Formats: sequence, structure tokens, C-alpha cells
Amino acid sequence: MLFNTVHFLIFFVIVTLAYFSLGWSGRWRLLLLASCYFYMIFKPIYFLILLSTIIIDYIAGILLENEQNAVKRKLLLVVSLISNIGILVYFKYFNFLNNSLTEVLSWASMTNPIKALDILLPVGLSFHTFQAMSYTIEVYRGNHKAERHFGIYALYVMFYPQLVAGPIERPQNVLYQFHQFHQFNWEKVKSGLFLIVFGLFKKVVIADRLAMLVDHCYNQPENKNGLSLLLATFFYTFQIYCDFSGYSEIALGTARVMGFELMENFHSPYFSSSISEFWRRWHISLSSWFRDYLYIPLGGNRVSEFRKYLNQFIVFMVSGLWHGANWTFVIWGSLHGFYLIVAIFRNKYFPNLKLPQNLWGKTLNVLSSFILVMLAWVFFRAKNVHDATVILRKISFTSLTDTLQSPLNQAELIFCFMLIALLMIKDWKYFYVDTSSNKKFWLLTCGLAFLTYFLGVFETNQFIYFQF
Repeated sequence: MLFNTVHFLIFFVIVTLAYFSLGWSGRWRLLLLASCYFYMIFKPIYFLILLSTIIIDYIAGILLENEQNAVKRKLLLVVSLISNIGILVYFKYFNFLNNSLTEVLSWASMTNPIKALDILLPVGLSFHTFQAMSYTIEVYRGNHKAERHFGIYALYVMFYPQLVAGPIERPQNVLYQFHQFHQFNWEKVKSGLFLIVFGLFKKVVIADRLAMLVDHCYNQPENKNGLSLLLATFFYTFQIYCDFSGYSEIALGTARVMGFELMENFHSPYFSSSISEFWRRWHISLSSWFRDYLYIPLGGNRVSEFRKYLNQFIVFMVSGLWHGANWTFVIWGSLHGFYLIVAIFRNKYFPNLKLPQNLWGKTLNVLSSFILVMLAWVFFRAKNVHDATVILRKISFTSLTDTLQSPLNQAELIFCFMLIALLMIKDWKYFYVDTSSNKKFWLLTCGLAFLTYFLGVFETNQFIYFQF
């Protein structure tokens, strides 16, 4: 079920009203059933896959807590992780790995006997797999007690606001909230509703409007000139931000209305003055997941300098692969790893090359970081590596005399730039919209909903991160 549909609006209203009319036991049952329905709308059969991982990890958590033998505990953890990763690899990466093997064998004039399979990727598989893995790892580390209530654990994995595109939560932040009885809180309801409306505005007014030019240029880059592709790449930089942060805000708002607090997933990322800062502000739940469960176990900063660089590069490469079964995503992640390593190397061995920390220095750092991130997005958005290289080559030879090839007219393009400017002003000031005043709340929320309805682009429904 997509957030930007009438179907979800009806679903949300019915579930929320029913939620506040029930006692605690009725509430968790309602939310679990609602989450099952929410997920099964996409493709009912894939609910069985989700259920199997829930059962495996629920049992693994209890066994891990009860087992005292270190070797057996590690074995239990490995079995749980392999079960989760195995399902993820099969559905998301089998054909990618098989096709890569076919290409390698073809160079040696050999044939791959394994045929590609017709596999449809379950919605949100990467997200709820990582959330389930964080639970068993935290129980193994002794940072969290095993959840004995099967229904509550299932709800932790399946909670519908963040089931298919995060944020990727930790058990310490969410599980205890499902055991609480949340009183109706009008202030939280107002704050949550405003987040929902603002997230929808970012998605259907900004992201989906920018997508019209982006799709037009990226679908056939060979036929587009450098200026058009440069503008499309600039627009995509904000499209993906508004699309994904918009989803996250709808998720946070939906949960907050019912009294639940989810973690912030974005914090003005395009005002970062370095790539490392960008990853502390962008998709925070995933960045912190890789830090805690991959980078630190690899040795983190407690190893040799070469190994530290290698660990960082591995994390970013795996992060790229997590986003999609395509070499474009691997290159995208590797580019960010390369950026980070070069910056660390420069800061250590050539500190004189660092810009001064005055206004101009900070501005240039922000601009250079933005440009590096924007160029890397080319690989993230392109259909394949060939298209990405074509786009980058044409961008590098951009001429101001090029004629802009756009499905948007001049007024629509100006409107797009105005929306981006307003978004950046909000991010720059990091405005907090105070909804404590009822009059201000109704004025802002209804006004924003009105603008969303009349200015929104409703032909494009899919959230970008649903495919991950």
C-alpha cells in the first residue's frame, strides 16, 4: 500500500480511530493485523517469507538469551543471520550474481549452466531484513532482552509505518513502546499529522514534479545533450531526497499520531561540509546500522591505517550493493568510499590543503560536497554503467549554447527551482514547525494539504526506495 493514495488515507483513518478505542491487548493485535494487510496488499504470497524470518529470529533470540555456551551462542547467531541474508540474497541478488557469472564465463568462451529465474523482489525486503538482524545481534551482545511475546516481536518487524522503507529501527528504541499503553495526546497528533502532510508535499509536489524531467532525460541519455542531463542530475539530487525523506516523515508522523516515536532519518544532508558529515545526515538509520554491525566488527578505527581505509571502503561498497542488484549501485557506494578515504588521507598528510573554517571556507566545502554527491547520483539513477558513463561524458562537455530538452515549459521549470529554493531555506535554517497553537496547526496543515492536492503530480506513485 502506497502512502500517497486514497487507499492509505482510508486505511490510516480507520486503523487510528480503532486503535484509540481499544485497550492495550486489542491495540497490538489491531496493529499487527493492519500491518499484515498493509504488506499483503503488494503481493500476499510474500507474507509467508516475512513470517518465516520472524519465526526464525524470534526463536533464535530466546535461545541466544538462554544459552550460556559461547560457541553455541555464536552458532545460533550465525544460523539466524544466514537465514536472513540467504533469503535476501536469493530474492534480490540471485539473478545479478548469476548474470555476472555468465559474463565472466563468456570471456573464457564458456557457458553458464544455471539459468536466470523469474523472481519478483518482495517490497521492503532489505529494510525489514536489516531490522530483524539488528534484533538478534543486540540480543547476542547482551544489549537487549529477548522478546518473549511473539505478537509484539512480530509487530516490531512488521509495524506498518516503517515496514517497507524504514527507518531501520533498533529493538532498544521500538520494542518497549509496543508494551506501553499510549494515551491520546493531541499535541502528538497535531505534530504527526503535520509531518504526514509535509511528507506528502515533498513527495507529490516536489519529487514527482522533478521526476518528469529526470525520467525524460535518463530513460534515453544518448538522445539528450549535456545541459539537459546536467539539469536532470541536479533535479534527481533533490527528487531522491524529497522522495525518501518524504516517506520517512510520513512514517514518523503516522507512528507519532498513535504515540510511537521513530528515529529521525534525515537532517539537512545537502548542507554537509564533507562526505562523512553527509552520511551522518543522510539515511541515518542505515548509516548507523552499517557502522555498528559491519564497520566496528571489521575492526573500525582500532586497526592499522590501511585496514581502516579498507574497512571503510568495504562498508560503502556493501552499502551500494544493499541499495540494488546492479553494478551501478556498487560503483555509487564505492565512489562515496573513495571520497571519504581521499578526504581522510588529505586531512592527515596535507592539512594545509584544508579550507579555513570561515564563512567562505565552509561554503566552498558545502558546495564541493554537494557536487561530489550529485555526480555520484548519476550511477544511482542510471539504468546501467554504460548509460552512466554516457551521461557523465556529456555533462563534462556541457555547453551553455545547448538547447534544453525538457517536457516542462519555462514556467514549470521556474516553479521547480522555486520549490528547491524553499526546501533548501527550510533545511538551512532547520525550521521546526511549532504546531502547539491549534489555530496555527489547522492553518498550516490544511493550507499545505490544499497545495498538495492542487499542485501535486499524481501520475507517479511509487516511492523510489520501495524497490530496495
